[in-house]
Amino acid sequence: MRRISQFSAIFTVCALALTATLPARGQEEPAAAPIAQQSVPQSPTAVAPETTPMDLEVQQAPQQTEALSPPAGQAPPPVAATAPPIDKTTLPHDLSPWNMFASADIVVQAVMIGLVIASVITWTVWLAKTVELAGAKRKTRRNLRDIANEPSLAAADAKLGKRRGVVPALIEAAEAELRLSANTPEKTGIKERVASRLEGIQIAAGRQMNVGTGMLATIGATAPFVGLFGTVWGIMNSFIGISKAQTTNLAVVAPGIAEALLATALGLAAAIPAVIIYNHFSRGIAGYKALVAEAAAMVNRLVSRDLDAATGNRPRRVASAAE
Repeated sequence: MRRISQFSAIFTVCALALTATLPARGQEEPAAAPIAQQSVPQSPTAVAPETTPMDLEVQQAPQQTEALSPPAGQAPPPVAATAPPIDKTTLPHDLSPWNMFASADIVVQAVMIGLVIASVITWTVWLAKTVELAGAKRKTRRNLRDIANEPSLAAADAKLGKRRGVVPALIEAAEAELRLSANTPEKTGIKERVASRLEGIQIAAGRQMNVGTGMLATIGATAPFVGLFGTVWGIMNSFIGISKAQTTNLAVVAPGIAEALLATALGLAAAIPAVIIYNHFSRGIAGYKALVAEAAAMVNRLVSRDLDAATGNRPRRVASAAE
C-alpha cells in the first residue's frame, strides 16, 4: 500500500507539471506563424527554382538601361556626327571610256565629240596629203630626168607628150609666151615674161600642196585648250556633286574627275599627232617646192637657149620652138 501511495503521488506531481507546461506551448505556436507568413514577401531576391540564365539576363536588361540613361533633368550626352551612308547601288562599276562619256555632262560630251572629229580630220589629212605629196614628187622627178638632156623647149615638150603635172604645165606656159612674143621686135623682155609665168605656176603648185595643212596647225594649237575646258567644266560639276552629297568619299568623287580627265586625254590625243604631221608635211612640201623651182629653172634655160638660137640667124628653129 505504501508503494501504491508513492506512485500515485509521483503521478499527481507529473500531471500537475504537464498541465503547467501546455498553456506556454500553445501561446508560443501562434506567435511563430506570422513570422513565417511575413518572411515570404520580404525576400526581394527570391528566385524561382525554374529560373534560367536567359531569364536573369532579361531581368537585368532594364536595370542596365536605367543605368545608361542620364539622370532626370539633364540633357543626353552629344552623339558624334557621322557621314550619311553611301548608296553603293548608285556608284559606277565600270569606268570604261564609253561609260565615262555616257555619264558625263552635256558640255563635256560636246567637247569630247569635237575632239574626236578633230582627230579624225587629222588622220584623214595625213592619209590624203601623204598620197598626194608622194605622187607629185615622183612625177616631178621623173619629168625632170626625162627633159634634162633635151636641147630645146620643143624637144622637151615632145618628150613629155601628154603627161600631166607641174613640169608639163611649166613648158606649156613658156611655149605660150613665146608664141605671144614671136612678132615683137625686141627679144630681151621675153625671158622676164616667161619667168613671171613660171613663178605664178610655182606659187600655185605650192598653194595647192599646202591645202589641209592649215587645219592641222589649228588643231595642234587649240585641241589642248579645248580639252582643258572640258576638264575644268567636269571638275566643277564634281565639286557641285560633293557639296550635294555632303561627302568627300573617293568612290563618289572619282567618277566625275575621271570623266573630266578623259576630255584632256582626248585633247592631247588630237593635238600631238596634228603637230607632228604638220611638221612632217612642212618639210615634205618644202622639198616639193624645191623640185618645182628646179623644173622652172630648167624651162628657163631651154627658153634662153631657144632665144639665143633665134638671134643667131636661125629663124626656122625659133619658129619651130614658138609653135
